[in-house]
Amino acid sequence: MSLSADIGELDKEWSELSDEYRSLESANQSYLDLHEQLEAMQEKCTKQIQHQRYRMQQISKNLKPYLRKEALTPEEKEKAALLEKNIMKRRAQIHEIEQGLPQQNSRYLKIILGDVNVSILNRNDKVRYKDEYEKFKLILNVIGLLLSFLNILFNLRALELVFLFLLVWYYCTLTIRESILKVNGSRIKGWWRLHHFISTVCAGVLLVWPQGEPWQLFRSQFMFFNVYISLVQYMQFRYQKGVLYRLKALGERHNMDITIEGFHSWMWRGLSFLIPFLFAGYLFQCYNAWTLYQLTKHPDATWQIPVLSILFLILFVGNTTTTLLVIPQKLSEHTENRYRLMNLIASKKQTNARPQATSTNSPNASGTVDSDKSK
Repeated sequence: MSLSADIGELDKEWSELSDEYRSLESANQSYLDLHEQLEAMQEKCTKQIQHQRYRMQQISKNLKPYLRKEALTPEEKEKAALLEKNIMKRRAQIHEIEQGLPQQNSRYLKIILGDVNVSILNRNDKVRYKDEYEKFKLILNVIGLLLSFLNILFNLRALELVFLFLLVWYYCTLTIRESILKVNGSRIKGWWRLHHFISTVCAGVLLVWPQGEPWQLFRSQFMFFNVYISLVQYMQFRYQKGVLYRLKALGERHNMDITIEGFHSWMWRGLSFLIPFLFAGYLFQCYNAWTLYQLTKHPDATWQIPVLSILFLILFVGNTTTTLLVIPQKLSEHTENRYRLMNLIASKKQTNARPQATSTNSPNASGTVDSDKSK
């Protein structure tokens, strides 16, 4: 009797579970339909962005010769200036729209990761990923500093290999993370990205440099160089984080801007005491290149020595030239960047307003927006 009752209870539970499963099927079908609609809307937006850019390019091309004409009335000049300003504003607006759409991977990411979409569509998730990147750099910088210091105290081949392998892994990972950040709206570009690719090659060549007298002659200098660079990078990281936090709070920088090893124009906002330390590090790179050049004359010299000499020289020239070009610019922000930030702030205000409107209709509705954790 009790057994029959138990089976009846189980049959009742299974019937309830079946009803829940039908609800799950319905929800899943709705999800699939919405996903298809989302992909269709993403494709539609992408095509319309391309159309907007093409038309703006044609308008700008036709506007340039018109602006060069001298016989223009004040009214025509005002119209031309307004049109140019509107084009710049539209470009900034389209840039912000693109941040919510999937982006194509760079060729480097396609080689490393394949055809995997690394676009992060949620703005808060983008900022969190950027913050993880900053934490990664800081932690690895501290670990590299400790390993360099230990290699100065102890001349152990195993400890050297651990440190050199760490350098290779760190720079390889850094280039991948920066490429993902680039896809998701970060504006790191030019030399500072190339710098990390060259550093990856440099670390790889150091890793395969065989033991011998030339390596022992260069070893201590290289470890002291890494200690100095790690200290400068830590100082720079702390300083840049503070400056970026203030500028983002004022609406003058993008949330996806990151700290870099070099010098940027926005770093003038505050103290410029880092410049002497940076140039001292660049001179140290030049000194490394010169020392390695001298070691090429050693009887036991291997191919790694001239290659490293050239790489350190390239790093010295690139860092010094880029920094010298950046310093005179100081704080000349482009109007297009300001429009990007204005458009971003406007879109955030609209997002914040929607949950507030909902809460007035329903006492249980709550709209919360994650705060910007970037500093």
